[in-house]
Amino acid sequence: MTKPARYDRIAFVASPSSEAQAAFGQLTQEYGNCAPGEADVVVALGGDGLMLQTLHQHMHTGKPIYGMHRGTVGFLMNEYSTVDLRARLEAAHESEINPLLMRATDVNDRVHLHHAINEVALFRQTYQAARLRILIDERERMPELIADGIMVATPAGSTAYNLSAQGPILPINAALLALTPISAFRPRRWRGALLPNTAYVVIEVLEGDKRPVAAVADHDEVRDVRRVEVLTDKTISMRMLFDPGHSLEERILREQFGS
Repeated sequence: MTKPARYDRIAFVASPSSEAQAAFGQLTQEYGNCAPGEADVVVALGGDGLMLQTLHQHMHTGKPIYGMHRGTVGFLMNEYSTVDLRARLEAAHESEINPLLMRATDVNDRVHLHHAINEVALFRQTYQAARLRILIDERERMPELIADGIMVATPAGSTAYNLSAQGPILPINAALLALTPISAFRPRRWRGALLPNTAYVVIEVLEGDKRPVAAVADHDEVRDVRRVEVLTDKTISMRMLFDPGHSLEERILREQFGS
């Protein structure tokens, strides 16, 4: 009796682009398409945006996610090919990541809970810079930051918006978070901090009526926040699959050398 493949049941998802939809049609015809709830693995066809969306949708299922690049930005994706997909899945290396949990309290004292895989970011809502107070593990570390905003980025998200804001690239297995200011005005030379991933980060908004601030966890936005708490949610582990030699660890390492 033949032993069933580890990833025999595949669920395909695709972005709306014509390139991704064409790949979806070709792959489902060749390999079938299982319902996500019954699948052994989810294969996402698109770019990094679709990968983040897929990870969010399957955050609590423990199912491994394997992406193939059929979009714009493909840092989190593998190269696209229809050849021997099940063999590629069997040979893939697994990276396990934990999301951030954002607890944002708005001007009306409503509490909003959202998870982020890349980063939690605070942004000014008007032409005026935000005034923020930063506490780490309930100890004040910066009484006032005047900036366009600030973010807490995971290793998986450190090469995304965090890198564009001149934040550090973190190895995927580093037990660290990047706290990165966005266009800091004062302290002008502050470039951020590296925090242990056990850190409890609190960002309080000063003069919120005059200088309103929004908080965003990946794609979930809360307007007019007064206090934002961020911590790593280690109760949730997400599994990403990468081809040998193209793991997330390797991609992040290459990015640091500009390759």
